Amino acid sequence: MDLTIRRTPSAYDYPLLIGSILAHGVRRAPQQEIVYAFAKRMTYLDLEERVNRLAGALTSLGVKQGDTVAVMDWDSHRYLECFFAIPMMGAVLHTVNVRLSPEQVLYTINHAEDDVILMNREFAPIIAEIQARIENKKTKIILLDDGDASDISAISLAGEYEALLAAANDTFEFPQLDENTRATTFYTTGTTGLPKGVYFSHRQLVLHTYAGRNTLSGTGPGKFNDDDVYMPITPMFHVHAWGIPYQATMMGVKQVYPGRYDPASLLKLYVVEKVTFSHCVPTIIQMVLGAEAAKSVDLNGWKVIIGGSALPPSLCRAALERGIDIYTGYGMSETCPILTLAQLPHELADADIDTQIEYRCRTGRPVPMVELRIVDAEMNDVAHDGKAQGEVVVRAPWLTQGYLKDKENSETLWAGGWLHTGDIGVMDKEGWLKITDRIKDVIKTGGEWVSSLDLEGLVLQHPGAAECAVIGVADAKWGERPLALVVKKPDADIDEASVKALVMGYADKGVISKYGVPDRVKFVDALPRTSVGKLDKKKMRAEMAD
Repeated sequence: MDLTIRRTPSAYDYPLLIGSILAHGVRRAPQQEIVYAFAKRMTYLDLEERVNRLAGALTSLGVKQGDTVAVMDWDSHRYLECFFAIPMMGAVLHTVNVRLSPEQVLYTINHAEDDVILMNREFAPIIAEIQARIENKKTKIILLDDGDASDISAISLAGEYEALLAAANDTFEFPQLDENTRATTFYTTGTTGLPKGVYFSHRQLVLHTYAGRNTLSGTGPGKFNDDDVYMPITPMFHVHAWGIPYQATMMGVKQVYPGRYDPASLLKLYVVEKVTFSHCVPTIIQMVLGAEAAKSVDLNGWKVIIGGSALPPSLCRAALERGIDIYTGYGMSETCPILTLAQLPHELADADIDTQIEYRCRTGRPVPMVELRIVDAEMNDVAHDGKAQGEVVVRAPWLTQGYLKDKENSETLWAGGWLHTGDIGVMDKEGWLKITDRIKDVIKTGGEWVSSLDLEGLVLQHPGAAECAVIGVADAKWGERPLALVVKKPDADIDEASVKALVMGYADKGVISKYGVPDRVKFVDALPRTSVGKLDKKKMRAEMAD
C-alpha cells in the first residue's frame, strides 16, 4: 500500500519561516518589554512595527531577495530587529564578527558579497580602513546608533538607521518564501586558515528554535519559561547568540540586550531588570563573579548555560556557591549550535554539590532530533561505557549543509554522511556525553592519549590558579609532554611544585594517567583567546614550541 501523502491542490503547504516566530511572540505578549542597556525600552508590538519599517527602509535602498545585509553591532534591540526583518524579506543576514582583525572582517564582507553594511559607530575605524577594498562597489553603509556622522566623514554613508526607519512605512508585505531559503551566514572563528562561512535556512532555524524550546521548558533546574527575564551574554554575531533570541521571542518573554559587555553594567542590568536566564562562555561568568560589584549582588536563582569551552569544576562550584544555576551546553558554529544540554535530572536536584558539579560539567544529553555517535577512525561505534573514546559525529535537521563556496572542506565536514565535530568524547549507557578534548588538542604521550581538558580541570582546583591551559609540546622520548600555562590569582600562594604535586596526587589515585602530570608549569599574565573567548591553543603551541 502506498502511504505517501499527496497534497490536495487547494490545501496550504505551510512553510517553516522565521516570521512565524515573531508573529507568535507578538500575539502572546504584545505589551511585553524589550530593553536595550539603559538607553531604550519598547514592546513586542514596537518590535513588530520596527521590523516592518526596517524591511521597507532596506527595500528603498535597493535590497531585494537574495541580497546580503551585514550587521556590525553589539547586542542590541537593533540586532534583534535584523534577526527578523532581513531574512523575512528574503535577504541573507550576515552577522559580522566584530572581534576579528580588519583584514579578516574585509575577507568575510567580500566572501559573503555584502550589499549593505549596518554599522555601529564604534566600528567606523574598521570600515574606514577597509572601505576602499570592499569588492562590491555598490555596497551601502548605514550608521546604526545616532544621526551625528560629523566625526566619521571618511566613510561614505547611505543613511542613518533611525532616520531610515522613521521615513519608512509601518507595514510591509513580506514575501511567501520557500522554507529552504538561506536566512543567515556567519563565519567560523577557528585558529587555522581563513574564516569559513556557515549558513542556515529558515526551516533549520525554526526547527532549532522548537528543539531548544522543547528541551528547556518545564520545571526543575535550568529551565527557561514564560516568567523568566532573558539577557544574552553571548555575542549576537556568534551563532545567532546560540539561537536563543529566536526562542525568547517566540515565548514572548522580557528580553534585555546589554550592548557591549562590562561586568558592572551587566550586574546592574541583572539587578534592575530582574534577569533570570542567560548564557555565556566561561570567561564571561568568571569575569562577572570576580567583579567588585558582584560582592554586593544576590545572584541566587540566575540560570546560566555555559558553552564555547568546557565548564571547569572549580568555576562551576564558585557559581553554585553564589546561587547560580549553572550547567553546560554543547554545539559549534556548524551546528546552529545546540546539540546537547547538561541539565540536572530531577532526581539529582537535591544531590550534594560534588555530585551536581560532576553532572553539570558534563557535555550533556542530546536535545530532540539530534543523532549523536562516538566513532573510531573507521566510523565504527565505540562502546557507551563512559571510557571508550572516539570522535563525536552528528546529524540533526538544522546542521549547516557545508561551508559557503568551499566544496572541499564541506565534503570533509560531512565525510560518511555525518557531520564531524573534531571533538573527542565518551558516552555512558544513559546517553550522557562528555567531551574529553579536541582532536587537534589531545596530548599523545607515552603511548596514551591525555586529555588537556581533564588536566586543566585538575590544575584549576589549586586555590591559587585563576585560569589554566594545558598544551602538548614536542618531546624526543615521549612524542609530546603536557605543559601547563597558569594565570595566578592576585597575591596567590602558588608555585610549580604545588601544581605538580596536586596533579600527581590524582595520578596516584588512578584518576589520570601518570603521563598526564605536566613536566613543566609556566605562569603567564594572560592566556591567548580567539575572538569569541575560546582558548587559542594553536597560538600557545606556536609560542611555546621552543
